[in-house]
Parts: sequence; structure tokens; C-alpha cells
Amino acid sequence: MADILSQNEIDALLSAISTGEMDAEKLKEEESARKIKVYDFKRALRFSKDQIRSLTRVHENFARLLTTLFSAQLRTYVDISVASVEQLPYEEFIRSVPSMTIMNIFEAPPLDGRMLIEVNPNISFAMLDRLLGGKGESVNKVDNLTEIETRLMNQLFESSLESFQEAWQSIIGIEPKMLDFEVNPQFLQLVSPNETVVVVSLTMSIAETSGLINICIPHVVLEPIIPNLSMHYWMQNQKKSSKVEAELLQKRLQLARLPIIAQLGETDITIQDFLQLNVNDVIPLRQKIDHPLSIKVGEKTKFLGQAGTNNKKMAIQILEVLEEGVSVDE
Repeated sequence: MADILSQNEIDALLSAISTGEMDAEKLKEEESARKIKVYDFKRALRFSKDQIRSLTRVHENFARLLTTLFSAQLRTYVDISVASVEQLPYEEFIRSVPSMTIMNIFEAPPLDGRMLIEVNPNISFAMLDRLLGGKGESVNKVDNLTEIETRLMNQLFESSLESFQEAWQSIIGIEPKMLDFEVNPQFLQLVSPNETVVVVSLTMSIAETSGLINICIPHVVLEPIIPNLSMHYWMQNQKKSSKVEAELLQKRLQLARLPIIAQLGETDITIQDFLQLNVNDVIPLRQKIDHPLSIKVGEKTKFLGQAGTNNKKMAIQILEVLEEGVSVDE
């Protein structure tokens, strides 16, 4: 909000302009000069700040799911969080990637096109070491991966696609699947060099090793669902999703089976009397014949009723519903 000038300040400003100490035309030129912004056409910004915020929220959820998944698979504490979400040309992204690294190429129908998960070698080998029973130490040897190591790494990140699918559920239902595994970025061409991509950088820490996981999503892949990335759509979809989940939970609860017991009465007898019981013996209960029976749902008394028959079958008629916290004696 702009500052509001006092009357004295306004008078002083008018006086300075009238005496020539300040030039009104120069002030206008300075104001117009501030509105000029440099725009790089090679680095086209295809996503608005609102859409970038939505992508950030989606991948913050993905980072939480991935933390849980990798902590369970590697049997050690793993910390993953979103470091940044940027849009830049694909060529610039590829130049920033190490010459030898771990790259997992995947697709996510119904979205068209391929996406990429690039993992820093320090992190990937620390994960592989933990997976094989080690302490999580990193040994960078991407150039001579064995077939077994390649397969294990591919399986490790293939399992992460389920978390990716769950994180994107609030925007669109996708079915991601792994396509290829590559170590040299020069052999990989997802899109044209000038195509805008979104690069989501996740910081990951495991044991004493830390590094980045970069998720590269081309603009052409997200273009059909860009309207879904607006904050309004995201919030509206979240409310709908919560409402559907609540209704589904309510339906499942209504179908749940609970044991209902009508208790005729209770008493205490000694073990000696119990062992000497015979046919036709009578056990007196502490329940009076004209008092209603307690009807329990699970372990709690929820109703009062009376015994009878219905269509020649034993039945219980409910006489009263007990409120929460009311004892049977009341």
C-alpha cells in the first residue's frame, strides 16, 4: 500500500515544483522507466505463479510420500523436501545435469509425452548400498554399472511412481509407468532444446549423504491440464475429494457389523456351586422381572428393552435409547 502524504508534505512538493527544484516531466520519465521489464524470448515463461504454486503443493505431497516409502524400503531415516520449482528451457536443464548420472524416463497416461526423474549419483548409490545391506555409503561409479545394479536401481525408482500417482490424484488421475533407464544425458532428448520444462528439485538426505532428485516435466505434457493447476480448481477439487471420502467412509461404517447382546441379568456364584450345577437347578439373577433388559452394542450399553417373541422367534423390543454418559441405573 502506497504511503499517504500529509498536507505539509504536499505543500512542500508543490512548492519545489513551482520553484524549479523538481522537474515534473523528469518524474514522469522515471515512473515510466520503472515499468519497462526485460523479457528473454528464449526463456519463455509458460506457467503463471499460481500454477507454479500448485505444482509445488503437488510435489510437496510427493516428497512426503516418497520419504515414507524410501524409509521403509531402505530401513533407515530418509528426509526429502522440495527445494525449488522452476521453469526453464530443456537445453538449460540438460546442461545443468552431470555428464554421468541416473535418469529414469517414464510416462503417465492419459498425459502425452515422457517425463524424467534424474537422481544425483551420490544419493542413488547410497540408496543401493542400503538396499544391499550396507550403511548407506556412496561410491560414484555410474560409468560401469552392472546389470544387477541397474535392475535394482530401476526397480527402486519404479516403486516411487505409485507415490507420484497418488500425489497427482488431486489434479488428474494418471497411471505412470517406467519406460527407460539412462546414465548419459547427451543420449536423451525428451523435447526440443527450446521447449519450456518444469524442473522440480527435491533435496534428499540419507545417513550422511545428501543430494538432489530432479523431476523434469515438459510443458507439452502439462498443457492439456494447465487449467487444473489454478488455485481455484485445486481448492475446489480438494473440497470435493474430502466430501466424497467422508461419504464413502459413512457408507462403510453403515455396513459394519457389530455384536448386539441382550443381557437377561447377572449374578455371582462360587466355583464349588458352579461345579455342582445339575439339570433343573435355578440360578437367581440380580435382575427384577419387571425391569427392562440392558442391550449392549459391543461393550457399551446403548438401549433398554424387553424380551418377547416375533413370528414364533425370540426377539427383543427396544424401549429406550440411552444417551452418551447415562448409566443404566439412571
